[in-house]
Amino acid sequence: MSARVDTAPAATAAPGPLPRLQPLTVAQVDAIVAVEVRAYAHPWSHGNFVDSLAAGYVARVALDDEGLVTGYFIAMPGVDELHLLNVTVAPEHQGRGHGRALLEAVVAEARARGATRLLLEVRESNLRARRLYTSRGFAELGRRRGYYPARSGREDALVMSLALEPEHGLD
Repeated sequence: MSARVDTAPAATAAPGPLPRLQPLTVAQVDAIVAVEVRAYAHPWSHGNFVDSLAAGYVARVALDDEGLVTGYFIAMPGVDELHLLNVTVAPEHQGRGHGRALLEAVVAEARARGATRLLLEVRESNLRARRLYTSRGFAELGRRRGYYPARSGREDALVMSLALEPEHGLD
């Protein structure tokens, strides 16, 4: 599993309003899979999404004004951390700030759960995603050799981490 942002060229349409985010349900998995297979050469399966929901992972879907999927994320809670497994923006909505908005929603979710860090894996070749994560303050923590399937064999994943400061309310 991976936290991924597609590396396709950015959309040329002007930025629009960011979509609304809501909990992902099993009824929406077919629509999510339809986006997943357009976004990746090695997509998650229908079963991967259903299993994530059944396990109680954090799963959110972004919908436009017409109720169409613009993006989503899946994250696995752990001890004092949240592990981002998949973040995807539909190809036709890329380049409009949706990936950054989804990432900010993940960070907010992690903080709300009291996580002290957010972890993810990213393909070494996914420069667009790596730039997004680095710009948000993620640091490279390590490497998982041969983690991802690739057209010709396997590809390494970079493990990245974002330290989360606890939010302090007004006393």
